[in-house]
Amino acid sequence: MSNFYSDVIQKDPRFNSPNACADLAMLEPGTRAAVEAIIADAAKLGYTLRPVETYRSVARQQHFYRIGFTKLKNVGCHHWGLACDLAMVRDGKDDPKGEDYLFLRHLAESHGMISGCDWARPDLPHSFRDYDHIQRCSMAKQDALFAGEWYPDANYNAFTDSGRYVPTAINAPLVVPYDVAFANPNTAIAQQQSHKLV
Repeated sequence: MSNFYSDVIQKDPRFNSPNACADLAMLEPGTRAAVEAIIADAAKLGYTLRPVETYRSVARQQHFYRIGFTKLKNVGCHHWGLACDLAMVRDGKDDPKGEDYLFLRHLAESHGMISGCDWARPDLPHSFRDYDHIQRCSMAKQDALFAGEWYPDANYNAFTDSGRYVPTAINAPLVVPYDVAFANPNTAIAQQQSHKLV
């Protein structure tokens, strides 16, 4: 099956790199267009966003798993060019407070993506929240994606594929709070700041 992953990502020299990649060209075209629209919409709302990680190699993913920054050991949606972590810039610095990214959930959903804030399931408690993470793959499709059995077409909408049709109101609070013993809202920012594996 020919797709962006096999035609572009696997052939890129960064495929096995342990370093962070923030290049939007490493995002599948539909995902890239959605991310660019989200960044533009955020600017209209007065937020400055910058991509800090798009593609992620298996080696980098395994490193993040070992140090507790992800629940996925081998690959995640970043590896397939379907996810992006965005940093909100305030006073020239990345904002590390996870809850400050709640507006991103609304923007992601409005552009057919899901947010790591609640993984398009606001009705459930979550042991891991990745506030600055957005992806164009529903949780239900992840296993097929990771097995190489499925890849999104140009019309795919991860938000509606998650069974949701009305985006969460902008800056709406989390419906089901998470247990702080299981999740750290600053995890994503710490992950972004770890640009190289040790």
